[in-house]
Amino acid sequence: MTEFTIRAVGHVRGGRDTPEDDNWGGSRARIVLDPDRFTPESLLGLDGFSHAEVIFLFDRVSADDVTYDARHPRGNKDWPKVGIFAQRGKNRPGRIGVTVCRIVGVDGLELEVEGLDAIDGTPVLDIKPVMSGFLPRGEVREPDWSRELMKDYW
Repeated sequence: MTEFTIRAVGHVRGGRDTPEDDNWGGSRARIVLDPDRFTPESLLGLDGFSHAEVIFLFDRVSADDVTYDARHPRGNKDWPKVGIFAQRGKNRPGRIGVTVCRIVGVDGLELEVEGLDAIDGTPVLDIKPVMSGFLPRGEVREPDWSRELMKDYW
């Protein structure tokens, strides 16, 4: 398979310092861009959006902990065994996380967000504004177990 290198655009600062499964809704953190590559103009206009999609790396997941097949989400045997690509756990093959966060503010090279489920020090790969035109068109369907899993997440 093809391999390539991605350089982080910045890092998460603040918020939580340990990964946990629930209650991320009130978590506030800053994303600090790399000052060697970016200027404040990189974030210009982002404050006109209510939300940003943050793409980050689960950098503390070891290669031994990565899952390639099916498992019970969170190890809960009451939920069906599903493939890693049918869930959003951190132990994924690409170790990439994606979260839609509320934008609290922009200051220089820093973006303050609420509801980012990444921990302090996490490398941020990209930041994109949430635009209604990119949201799902039509009904969003999901199994009951995923609704139950997410009931306390935010």
